[in-house]
Amino acid sequence: MNLKEFNEFREKMNEKILSNGTLNTKRFFNLDGAVYKDGAIPTKYKEMLGLVASMVLRCEGCIAYHIKRCLEEGVTDEEFYEIFDIALIVGGSIVIPHLREAVAFLEEAKKEIRGE
Repeated sequence: MNLKEFNEFREKMNEKILSNGTLNTKRFFNLDGAVYKDGAIPTKYKEMLGLVASMVLRCEGCIAYHIKRCLEEGVTDEEFYEIFDIALIVGGSIVIPHLREAVAFLEEAKKEIRGE
C-alpha cells in the first residue's frame, strides 16, 4: 500500500466513522506531512490499520500478529481501544465475535513482552 492508497483508505474510513458520529481517523492516526520520511508510511500506522483490517476480515492469526506488532511499535492501550472502536464502526456486527479475542490476544501479548 503506497501513501496515496493509504490516504484514500483512511478517508473512506473517516467518512464512515464521521457519519456514525464518533471517532475521526484524522485525529486517531494523527497524520500530517511531518510524520513521513521519503513518502513512507510509519510502521506504527501500518500495523494499526492492519489490525483494523484483520478484525474486519475475521482473521484470528492476523489479529494476534498485528497486536504484537502494534505493541512492538509503541501503540498505547488508549490507541488499542480506539482501533477496536474503528473496527466495530467499519466492520459492524461481523467484528463483535472477534473483539473479545482481540482483547485476550492483547493481554496475552503484553504478558509475553513483559516476560511473564
